[in-house]
Amino acid sequence: MSKRIKNPVRIVMLLILTAAVTLSFNMNAAARQTPVRQTNYRTVTEIFDWGAASTKVIIDLGKPVVQGSVSKDTFTVFVSRSDARIATPLLEEGYRTITKAYVSDRNGTPALVGKYAVLEMEIGPNVSLSSPINYYEGFNSWIDYNYKITQVKDIGFGPCKIKGLVVSKHAGETRKLVDDFSIGKSSYDDITFTYADYKPSKDHKKNPLIIWLHGWGEGGTDATLPLSANKSVNLSSKEIQSYFGGAYVLVPQANTYWMDGFTGIADGTSKYEKALMAFIKDYVSKNKDIDPNRVYIGGCSSGGYMTMLMIRDYPEYFAAAFPVCEGLIDVLITDEQILKMKDVPIWFTAAKTDPTLPPAEFTTPTYERLIDVGAKNVCYTLFEDVHDTSGLYKNADGTAFEYDGHFSWIYVYNNECETTINGKTTTIMEWLASMTLDNR
Repeated sequence: MSKRIKNPVRIVMLLILTAAVTLSFNMNAAARQTPVRQTNYRTVTEIFDWGAASTKVIIDLGKPVVQGSVSKDTFTVFVSRSDARIATPLLEEGYRTITKAYVSDRNGTPALVGKYAVLEMEIGPNVSLSSPINYYEGFNSWIDYNYKITQVKDIGFGPCKIKGLVVSKHAGETRKLVDDFSIGKSSYDDITFTYADYKPSKDHKKNPLIIWLHGWGEGGTDATLPLSANKSVNLSSKEIQSYFGGAYVLVPQANTYWMDGFTGIADGTSKYEKALMAFIKDYVSKNKDIDPNRVYIGGCSSGGYMTMLMIRDYPEYFAAAFPVCEGLIDVLITDEQILKMKDVPIWFTAAKTDPTLPPAEFTTPTYERLIDVGAKNVCYTLFEDVHDTSGLYKNADGTAFEYDGHFSWIYVYNNECETTINGKTTTIMEWLASMTLDNR
């Protein structure tokens, strides 16, 4: 009798347990299939010949997935660009073209299993949707640059499926190379400079200092702009640094523009000159492993103008100079000033198609006058135009993409200026690294 009673009880208990497990599994499965809403994205910005570009987004998926779970078709990426300086701020909006997608770790490194997805996107000198910077009324600025990333295909299958993600919360940005610089401020008399500086690893030896002076459009109080609006940040790249065995890079920023003179624009003076020289000397004194015999100064356009003033008025301080599409018109340089500059090693760069500072009025006659008075170490690279040399960007007819002729700084950042010295082809960075005050 008792045996007949125990068997039904056991059956009932098994049925209850089975139902509980099934219910729990179904609830968990339903929970796992619920779209993950509270996620975010991070952006990666890189600096190219034409300036800054947002190259990829890293999406937090909310749960781990396996390699191959995402493709170019899994998400759409919509971006809007707005500039608060403009009365109608919205510049443009639209969908970016996704070129590659993969599972990654938090830093965007491809992974076999990861909680993140990377979407790489189309970039190029004419792909304006990729730019987080805008040029307006003479000045560049970082802008409001917002993404909406929408999932259009499911990720995974079964109880681990992810679907319905709409991600618009920005959780931070990586700016490659730019993030290796520190940002500071320094004041001299009534002039305050914001500046960016890169310091090489401590190596128990003296290191040279490269000073770069930005163009007109990068003035202001955000020292990341002179690094990012064009490719001056490349002075900290492994390739360029290798020529110097590690070099300091100092990028001061004028509040307005280096050509801001006492009587007008580019009048042969600059209200920043005295303060800039004090700042440079102060910076060198505070960084004891800078070699004072190897301080180099260069700049483009308005920064090239200031470079010329600095070697004109402080020729004994700089081991070498590399002005690019420089803006000190030759007629403002006296014969006496040419004589003062002739012993400074100088490498000029310009392009014949420069519409802003035509070399025939600026660089070329100054170079020729220096040669005429016996300058022994002055080089000049005059390009026919400024075009893409990477082979990646082309015009509709298949020829290399051509930039504005004023952008000859591209060749300098890429170390593509060359000359023949003692029968050997020498690049501008090789030449610069070999210059010291002692070997003049």
